Amino acid sequence: CEGLRQKEYLQFRPPLLCSNIEIGGRRRREEEMGKISYMKLKGSQNLRQRLLLSTLSSTPILIEDIRADATWPGLLPHEVSFLRLLETVSDDCHVEINETGTKLKYKPGIVMGGKHLEHDCGLSRSIGYFLEPLIVLGLFGKKSLSIRLKGITNDSKDPSVDTFRSTTLPLLKRFGVPSEGLELKIESRGVAPKGGGEVILSVPIVHNSLKAVTWTDEGMVKRIRGISFSTRVSVQFENTMIHAARGIFNRLLPDVHIFTDHKAGAQAGKYVFLKPISPGYGISLVAETTSGCFLSVDTTISYARGNDEMDIDEKKELMPPEDVGEQIASLLLGEIEQGGVVDSTHQGLLFILCALCPQDVSKVRVGKLVPYGIETLRNIRDFLGVKFVIKPEPATGTVELKCIGCGLKNLSRKLS
Repeated sequence: CEGLRQKEYLQFRPPLLCSNIEIGGRRRREEEMGKISYMKLKGSQNLRQRLLLSTLSSTPILIEDIRADATWPGLLPHEVSFLRLLETVSDDCHVEINETGTKLKYKPGIVMGGKHLEHDCGLSRSIGYFLEPLIVLGLFGKKSLSIRLKGITNDSKDPSVDTFRSTTLPLLKRFGVPSEGLELKIESRGVAPKGGGEVILSVPIVHNSLKAVTWTDEGMVKRIRGISFSTRVSVQFENTMIHAARGIFNRLLPDVHIFTDHKAGAQAGKYVFLKPISPGYGISLVAETTSGCFLSVDTTISYARGNDEMDIDEKKELMPPEDVGEQIASLLLGEIEQGGVVDSTHQGLLFILCALCPQDVSKVRVGKLVPYGIETLRNIRDFLGVKFVIKPEPATGTVELKCIGCGLKNLSRKLS
């Protein structure tokens, strides 16, 4: 079993990649490693966020019991891929994994950034899984970041690339991130199970530090924008979703525009032996308020993987596009009803940005705290030493959070 695990891991490694990742008991620079003090953690929860905060705070970590009792123990393919991504954008980071993948040592390096980088995100999770930590890391690199990411652009687990482009990037501008050079370009789309999508992410560096914010007014919704997409299916699917969603929104406000993005050919994912694979469709919606807040939701409908690598599980009955439009419209109304300056998906990112601000008070208001947001607050306390003052407001059902940032500065840009 251990030999199989190691074989699968080696097969996952991209060819000709100069890697610092080591497997098993082999160690590099044993004398140096013995002097390093590791923060000890257990379990696989929030592994991506722990690695992000470990890198930003230059804190080496040792994680044990990673799915030790699971049928397939150890790191999953998308977690290994994220470690590869950290190596791509960093210099001198060191990763050590045991034979079963249940124990991980990570010593962060210097975030370098750079242009014309590439990374294959694999098919275990979508590109959205990698975008959130990558955007934050790019802000504190030595050079501005430009990287091409390949894989699944839209799925039902992670925020879609459309959500990052329409909501996440404007959120960064609130904290003083320059708009010049901040861009997410969708080259092609790809859905599960075979992907085939590509995006280009560009992130400028923060020349000193982020800017503390006081952001408590969510305002009133003034317009709704969105984009529907389809790959390897009829364009009529998009029109049906849009018509169903507008049927709900038009009762509330007139300024509703949802655009279409029908992809075909090479821009619609992989195409093998003249047989289209990975058909899918979905929609992403954004509500913009009078105070400049963006609340977003998205969904994607696609087939699951079949028994054969080249097949898709066509026995699965997909949700009709009309139901998709009505469901996504109801989800957006639910996010608006909760209140707050960001939607529930962006709570974790908002808290991290507040914690990285200068040693000044940042105050934000969100809706009901979601589990991911709560875990983020705990990780921020452990890695950055920043504690939030949480004040629920029963009258509005929202929560106000205040903190004093850790004062993280981009010192790597000064290195020679």
